[in-house]
Amino acid sequence: MTPLLDVRSLTRTYGGRIGCADVSFTLWPGEVLGIVGESGSGKSTLLNCLAGQLAPDSGQVIFDTRAEGPRDVLAMSESERRMLGRTDWAFVHQNPRDGLRMRVSAGGNVGERLMAVGARHYGDIRADAVDWLGRVEIHESRTDDRPAAFSGGMQQRLQIARNLVTGPRLVFMDEPTGGLDVSVQARLLDLIRGLVRRMGLSAIVVTHDLAVVRLLADRLMVMKDGHVIETGLTDQVLDDPQAAYTQLLVSSVLQV
Repeated sequence: MTPLLDVRSLTRTYGGRIGCADVSFTLWPGEVLGIVGESGSGKSTLLNCLAGQLAPDSGQVIFDTRAEGPRDVLAMSESERRMLGRTDWAFVHQNPRDGLRMRVSAGGNVGERLMAVGARHYGDIRADAVDWLGRVEIHESRTDDRPAAFSGGMQQRLQIARNLVTGPRLVFMDEPTGGLDVSVQARLLDLIRGLVRRMGLSAIVVTHDLAVVRLLADRLMVMKDGHVIETGLTDQVLDDPQAAYTQLLVSSVLQV
């Protein structure tokens, strides 16, 4: 089987400071990878380099495209990367306002992504938007409401609908439950887990919350100071951490 994503020696620095250093891993179809570490560990830098939102200094991000097989995303043209971001890739921001058009209705937010890949029939677009709002537990009666009228949890669910409506194969998630109340987090995590499994999605989830990766991720990568210091199956890493830093992370959660 060909990896969906093959990352090779990805490095990004900020002057003399390391963002991420020589990071390599593979992601398989249908697999969810969690990336954890404290603030400043490099996990968000790595995610943004992978998703094409930040240019790395060196390395390769090879994606198994539908039409041409494995290609280095970093060597693609800007238009090719934009199309990849509308079709096979999706990015769920921590703050849903960063991933939504706040002056466009809920249905319009979902419909815009369909239009970006060529959909033109208004009735079909609206029907698909209503269907996806239902999948993320937003009632059809809210279709014409703007996101500003929604709670934070509803905005995040709307952002997820907007991202998944085109059937991407890889979803990048940056602290998807950050800033939400605990009860809202639990509901959102259940929703994300169900959608990922039903759609057979691959995902890369960056978070500081070990409970999030325990629930969502098949495999876990622990970062510190820009370096990957431990990786393995999620339960294995969390139940029997080998690196001293990982042991501290896990024990700090257990002591809360």
